[in-house]
Amino acid sequence: MEDLYVEERGDGETLLLHQGLGQGSWAWMYSAPQLAERFRTIVFDTRGTGRSPVPGEPYGIDDLAGDAARILDGRPAHVVGFSMGGYVALTLALKHPALVRTLVLAGTGAGGPSRVPRPAHVREAFAEAMLLPPEEARRATMPYTFAAGWAEANPERVEEIVAASLRHPTPLRTIEAHTAACYRFYDEDVDVERIEASALVVHGTEDLIVPVENGRGLARRLPNARYVELPGRGHNLMLQDPETFDELVLEFLGSS
Repeated sequence: MEDLYVEERGDGETLLLHQGLGQGSWAWMYSAPQLAERFRTIVFDTRGTGRSPVPGEPYGIDDLAGDAARILDGRPAHVVGFSMGGYVALTLALKHPALVRTLVLAGTGAGGPSRVPRPAHVREAFAEAMLLPPEEARRATMPYTFAAGWAEANPERVEEIVAASLRHPTPLRTIEAHTAACYRFYDEDVDVERIEASALVVHGTEDLIVPVENGRGLARRLPNARYVELPGRGHNLMLQDPETFDELVLEFLGSS
């Protein structure tokens, strides 16, 4: 898709950051500045989010991987994929292996019959929130994306994240399109065993959105993966604990 909103900062090897379902580039508000001190860091608004256009036609993870390939424009990159962005990163590595130097896969999985879905009460909470205005929806669902009690204990951080996400609210149409793309990905059972790039798989033990069993399974299936499990962290790792997340990413990329 043309005309996606893209920002690049820093110098060095190229690092592409891809956020999750319904998130724009704001998801990297804490991590991108730190990573840009070492890498040519690219953040962008996924189609339908932020300052990027909202398509009228349906699209899938393959299409989002095509967007990432066009942004890279032939530049091999380290690719960090969070949640749905992990599905995109895996697909990019399969379809455009020359573009992917290494993978960091956070709070994500490979789909297929072994996929562990989110708990029923979480699915119900997100379904109900889709009927609410953007700010109410964000506030209703955000606590589920962190470890239990974290949002209540960190109100200032939550307000920063809510404000960033609402500068360019993600429309319901995009949430529905991203959700449909993810469910198609789950059904396809991506052949991650063919990915040769070295990978760091990171998952929080208290992830209610993509339960931790998915990260463990992904790490087992990838031929060249290191797995790190973070106790007491939820789904949005780079927003709940950007210091630990950035340290893990930098250490992995420094040793790759």
